[in-house]
Amino acid sequence: MNINRRTFLNNSTLLSGGFFLNDDPHLESEFRPTFTIPTDFSLKIFATDWGFPGSVDTFCAEAKEVGYDGVEVWFPSAKKDQEALLAALEKYQLSYGILAAGGDSFFEKHQSQFQASVELAAQQKPAFINCHSGRDYFSFEQNRQLIDFTTQVSEASGIPVYHETHRGRMLFAAHIAREFLQADSKLQLTLDISHWCNVHESLLQDQEATVRLALERTGHVHSRIGHAESPQVTDPRAPEWAEAVNAHWAWWDQVVKNHVDQGKSLTMTTEFGPPHYLAIVPYTQQPLADQWDINVYMMEQWRKRYAPTEHR
Repeated sequence: MNINRRTFLNNSTLLSGGFFLNDDPHLESEFRPTFTIPTDFSLKIFATDWGFPGSVDTFCAEAKEVGYDGVEVWFPSAKKDQEALLAALEKYQLSYGILAAGGDSFFEKHQSQFQASVELAAQQKPAFINCHSGRDYFSFEQNRQLIDFTTQVSEASGIPVYHETHRGRMLFAAHIAREFLQADSKLQLTLDISHWCNVHESLLQDQEATVRLALERTGHVHSRIGHAESPQVTDPRAPEWAEAVNAHWAWWDQVVKNHVDQGKSLTMTTEFGPPHYLAIVPYTQQPLADQWDINVYMMEQWRKRYAPTEHR
């Protein structure tokens, strides 16, 4: 039986969020959300250096060349590496966000590491700080201490501090994140909802209220696409992933609409990862797709979908 790609995409899925991707994303006129993007809406897109094989200067040069507004990185601990990063950012006129985290399995040490990481990040005056916050096995009260600290830093510095919905961290699952969101009205998320798809082995159709709350509290997005069995599809351009791709666009549409309605800017990082996030061929260990190309594709798709009309 012959089924063309357009028919496949149109018939593949019912979206949990209520937004439909009606056609091939390459048909730009049909790849816009149902709401209007005003001319003053600001969307800044950041590149990840995760998996990039070259120097920081080469990374920043390539990010600038393909059209990124900035980069999202861990701030180096060595002074010479700090100087190299800051020099490259200045050279290529890139904005930047900084990741922060603690690593120890014992809370007191973890807390000290986390606070130092956040404070160092804030001293650099980045566009935002994205926290890999706490551990999934720390108590609610322990993880709340980390959130409270970042709220203090954010209010004192004026720098947005976000907490990522990440496996292994405090916001690893939708129902757990809901408890934190309901307990703290100031908590803002980096939405990497691909993790929740994997944790809950679904596209979250049975957790609509929780997902809606998370979308309302999202300040920054990681635009990786996950599915029921993995936090990363092999290639979002492949038609077999249409259901997961469409679900993520529906969620992102709502995040963008929330920001548009509130007159807020939005930041996003394209964060498809390298092997072994990116699937490989057994034995040869060759990746099934090109990580950099996928991330550039995601950047371009976001610009097509959410750019104000006069900028398209």
